[in-house]
Amino acid sequence: QAQVVESGGGLVQPGGSLRLSCATSGFPLDKRSFAWFRQAPGKEREGVSCLEGSNGNTYYADSAKGRFTISRDTAKNTVYLQMDSLKPEDTAVYFCAMGPPFVTNDNWSEKRVYDYWGQGTQVTVSS
Repeated sequence: QAQVVESGGGLVQPGGSLRLSCATSGFPLDKRSFAWFRQAPGKEREGVSCLEGSNGNTYYADSAKGRFTISRDTAKNTVYLQMDSLKPEDTAVYFCAMGPPFVTNDNWSEKRVYDYWGQGTQVTVSS
């Protein structure tokens, strides 16, 4: 049974950094795409970043470009989201999701693409 479990959330001041981790099981990292989504109170869940399994392509939402970096450690079966220069508007519950080996620039941020989801980890950016 495939599974993804997030960790690493917390409270950080504006301008600070956090690294989220997504521990995976059930599939090798290069056989699946993994994405980070986030959901703020009263808002829709939105795609933040994706790392395609088949060829390692990365995708980022405009709000994440230049500040967030997605990566993977195949030996540890873990996907990471390094978040720098955090802003109060980054406050949300962050979810890791596992999807098919191939995604495109047009569909990576669509929730329906992913079939396994974690429970989420809270990120709060506040002074």
